[in-house]
Amino acid sequence: MKLLEDDLSYFNYLEKGFAGEKMFDNLIKEHISIKHIFLNDLLLEHNNTKFQIDSLLFFSNTIHFFEIKNYEGDYYIDNDLWYKSPQKEIKNPLHQLKRSTSLLRGIFQELRINIPIAEHLVFVNPEFHLYNAPMNLPITYPTQLNRLMEKLNNKNNSNINDIHIKLANRILNRHIKEPSFSRLPDYTFDHLEKGITCANCDAFVETYKKTTVTCTYCGFKENITNAVIRSIDEYSLLFPDRKITKNAIQEWCKIASHKTIKRILTSNYNQIGKSISTHYVKQGN
Repeated sequence: MKLLEDDLSYFNYLEKGFAGEKMFDNLIKEHISIKHIFLNDLLLEHNNTKFQIDSLLFFSNTIHFFEIKNYEGDYYIDNDLWYKSPQKEIKNPLHQLKRSTSLLRGIFQELRINIPIAEHLVFVNPEFHLYNAPMNLPITYPTQLNRLMEKLNNKNNSNINDIHIKLANRILNRHIKEPSFSRLPDYTFDHLEKGITCANCDAFVETYKKTTVTCTYCGFKENITNAVIRSIDEYSLLFPDRKITKNAIQEWCKIASHKTIKRILTSNYNQIGKSISTHYVKQGN
């Protein structure tokens, strides 16, 4: 559906931030070869204050806290204020880093964790540049990411043991699974555009032949059964209170025939009820 400008801006911001965190996660997986514990995407609370943790990297002697930013473009610092060029003031990410580190230390004190925390503000987008930044800030720039990985590998030891695993689990147990401040736009089934979307580029697929859907925008091909099941999963996520019926899924997928929908539902879902009350639930649920 067409989003309001504020909602569109907000979701683009979330999507870009998530992409940056995934990029950093992959760097850790690819480059950190010594023993470690890696936690990410945590929502914690201390002193009635919620805060987010992008990434925590446990070594035996230090826990590294990473605040990940996927900023793009030219930025500059002026009297401790941050701006996106030319003159748009933004929140100082170093203040966010310091605040979160302080709250994290408070949790560590409660849990009697005495391992020191090393804080990092990491910019992952190669198109980012920051002017007027002092050299002593805990910042890693895109061109320094590989050197950061090398330093983490070389300056930490790998004596991870059961104590560290227990400490990490205690942090995980503090994770809040459902953030109270999540924001979604209002939407209804009738107001959403219908159809099967491409698994590669998210464009709506216009037609399919036999057992394959092909995206006319990027050329990606997918088995029709996989595409319909993926669409049903999206339907169930968006509308958890609506039943999976042949008519509903036919309308939701739009291009798939009644025969195809019936075959996929019969083969991959359990039928509940008969006649008008017939609906389906995913096998294993």
